[in-house]
Amino acid sequence: MKNKFNKFKILFIVALISITSIFSISSVNDDFEISKNLEIFATLYRELNQNYVDEVNPGELMKKAIDSMLESLDPYTNYIPESEMEDYTFMTTGEYGGVGALIHKKGDFVVISDPYEGFPAQKNDLRAGDIILEINGKSAKGKSTSDVSAMLKGQPGTTLTLLLKRSTEVKPIEKTITREEIKIDNIPFSGMVDDNIAYINLSGFTRNAGQEVKDAFLKIKAQHELKGLVLDLRDNGGGLLNEAVNIVNLFVEKGQLVVKTKGKIKDQNNVHSTLNPPVDLDIPLVILVDRGSASASEIVTGAIQDLDRGVIIGERTYGKGLVQNVVPLSYNSKLKVTVAKYYIPSGRCIQVIDYSHRNPDGSAGKVPDSLKSVFKTKNNRTVYDGGGIEPDIVMTPIEYSDISGAIIQEYLIFDYATQFKIDHPTIPEVKSFVITDEIFNDFVKFLGDKEYDYTTECEKNLKELKTNAEKEKYFDGFKTEYEALKTKMMHNKKSDLIKFKDEIKLLLKEEIVSRYYYQKGRIEAALLSDLQLKKAIEVLKDQTQYKAILNGTNKK
Repeated sequence: MKNKFNKFKILFIVALISITSIFSISSVNDDFEISKNLEIFATLYRELNQNYVDEVNPGELMKKAIDSMLESLDPYTNYIPESEMEDYTFMTTGEYGGVGALIHKKGDFVVISDPYEGFPAQKNDLRAGDIILEINGKSAKGKSTSDVSAMLKGQPGTTLTLLLKRSTEVKPIEKTITREEIKIDNIPFSGMVDDNIAYINLSGFTRNAGQEVKDAFLKIKAQHELKGLVLDLRDNGGGLLNEAVNIVNLFVEKGQLVVKTKGKIKDQNNVHSTLNPPVDLDIPLVILVDRGSASASEIVTGAIQDLDRGVIIGERTYGKGLVQNVVPLSYNSKLKVTVAKYYIPSGRCIQVIDYSHRNPDGSAGKVPDSLKSVFKTKNNRTVYDGGGIEPDIVMTPIEYSDISGAIIQEYLIFDYATQFKIDHPTIPEVKSFVITDEIFNDFVKFLGDKEYDYTTECEKNLKELKTNAEKEKYFDGFKTEYEALKTKMMHNKKSDLIKFKDEIKLLLKEEIVSRYYYQKGRIEAALLSDLQLKKAIEVLKDQTQYKAILNGTNKK
């Protein structure tokens, strides 16, 4: 018996040594492959720099090599050189040193689009429509928006001098501006959208986003008797995961699982649960989402849906279920690397693109419907993984007409609003201001000598028909009919302006009120005609429908 035991013991030790050896060999092989390829790359890089026929920029060459390597993985794994650290800091904190204004390119120059209220640009009377001619004595002609943005940014307390062209001034005007720390609020607008319905627009998940939502909600709640809350996450691309957990925490019990992260390194897998007492467990809640709602927005949306705590309205969300960590590198650079996937309370991952499996051309495809799995919410409603968050009530946004797209693209509504502000120093508050027929007709007159054009879908289809018919030798047989149809179908700008008068009025109102009430005014004006918001208010007012959606008995 003892001999058998010793024999078994020896065999076990041998097996253990063999397994250990295999893992050791595997590890050694990995280390060797890394060392070998690093040496090859370093040799190639050095020889290329020394021997290539033209001068090369070693820094740019290395950046391109790193970016190409990371691009083969996923879009979220990025190299952040020291020169781009300020942009990275802004993404995570919402803070940067600068003047506080949105800009856009028009022609050869960059134009002020929207000064942020309360920051240096607005306090120094920079206005929407001002053309930036020079920055600190250097011409801005031909500069891109990113070039000008970099020149406007800098350490708080430093100054810069701008030479501007303004339509009301004969000569260029000069402004000396002291940069400040610019902190972009996560909540550009909040308030009441109905007698008893509160609304919070959350545009980001930078530091303190959870506290900002809490403060905004409690402030509204203290002043009104609420019967519902709309949290708007449309076009919110996400941010800090912990802020998503903090926001969910406002409306669910302490200790509730919100999201799990699972990656290759098991020791770094995390479970994120709510840590604090909730603010309000009972208030009916609607979350608005669209295709631009991603990452942290989807954690909040998915957790609220999985826990049957609120109704989701809008479009299917983006589908980003990947988690990134930032790793410090040499020379103050960093690597933002995907380390895990996240899983919301039902257990589903909503990542839509499978980057681990590439097509022959190198592209990555969406998770096919056949591979999507069924999961259950707290109330046993069916939900799916692999494709973003499907809203409880699906609503697509209004698509603007071709003529509206054309006049927006050419900044004609923008230019008219700039002139309108010159001609009208004040307007009523946002809710009372109306684009009258007189204003609309004045806009049409303004467009009279402006260049803009567009091609309708019908015109595109007709052109495609001609191309295919010519290719297949059929066109000569119906050329006369084609020309007649083309003449009849050709768009008429004046008739299209009248046909799409209502939507153009809405666009005019949003742009004009932003000249007086800045970004808050723009959002408030847009909400007045927002069909998804109107649906949210309807659902919150109809508690029978609201409860039926959450318990799965609602008839779609």
